[in-house]
Amino acid sequence: MKILVIGAGAWGTAVAISAATNPAGHCVGLWARDAQQVTDMQAQRSNARYLPGMAFPSALGVVGGDVAALAAKADLVIVATPTAALRATLVQLRGCPAPVAWLCKGFEAVPAQSEAFGLLAHEVRVQVAPDLIAGVLSGPSFAQEVARSQPTALVAASEHASVRDALVQALHSPSVRVYANDDIVGVEVGGAVKNVLAIATGLCDGLQLGLNARAALITRGLAEMTRLGVALGARADTFMGLSGLGDLVLTATGDLSRNRRVGQLLAQGQTLQQAVDSLGHVAEGVYSARTVVQRAHHLGVEMPISERVVALLDGGLRPLEAVAALMERDPKEEGA
Repeated sequence: MKILVIGAGAWGTAVAISAATNPAGHCVGLWARDAQQVTDMQAQRSNARYLPGMAFPSALGVVGGDVAALAAKADLVIVATPTAALRATLVQLRGCPAPVAWLCKGFEAVPAQSEAFGLLAHEVRVQVAPDLIAGVLSGPSFAQEVARSQPTALVAASEHASVRDALVQALHSPSVRVYANDDIVGVEVGGAVKNVLAIATGLCDGLQLGLNARAALITRGLAEMTRLGVALGARADTFMGLSGLGDLVLTATGDLSRNRRVGQLLAQGQTLQQAVDSLGHVAEGVYSARTVVQRAHHLGVEMPISERVVALLDGGLRPLEAVAALMERDPKEEGA
């Protein structure tokens, strides 16, 4: 296959490396917007900025220039931009004959005081590029481990079998298992909400509240995630899979999780700006927390953990106050 990966951040680079080392012998192009980054990666044969120490395989080429022209020659296009850049990228891909899949996780942002709500990636696609045959690749995965060919399981979700099949063909290998799923709503909701819950879990760990508290937070967080997904039309069982429980456990407990690290740093007394600046990479939960809660409010879905994370990030609650606000809620049935 000829595969184009649009976006040369850590995750896009890792997916490109994985596809280029696949035994099927794919030809992979990694596209970067910044011309200097293209030049540097071509010369160094690595992405020193976002994924240092990972050499590019020979089947991986670095490209720039006209995205639409490059996509027209590909058998599969993988969009590895942040959610904020997805809309503009899909506009450029209108009319692309190849299957398109995105890697971003989150709801599109809207103004803080707006009564509107952010859209999931597949909803953005319907608005701006309804002709595309598209889907999402998600699941529990740290970029460094995928690039090192450490065992990983992912899920390819789309209503179109051709998209699911293309992603399986591109990435399924001895080190990566790709499972197909037609519930794109559930898979995308899981990817969006787990980053917010990872901030909460990092806060819990940073405050040294104990393993009981962490287990409770992850479990109740999964319930929040499921409620929102079902309200949007997802299947409840999707949240017990890779893109729900799997991604939540990884992001909430893994030391490589930037979102978990934000929570830990806030617990240590750092400001949000200090925490974000210290990472050097984007922590998607910081930007998607408000959009998750906005969409939940629009649907009348209760998400107390996510709401406290937003209050914490906005400076409305201090770390211990956020915990107290959750513990002081009235008793209720577990399944409610």
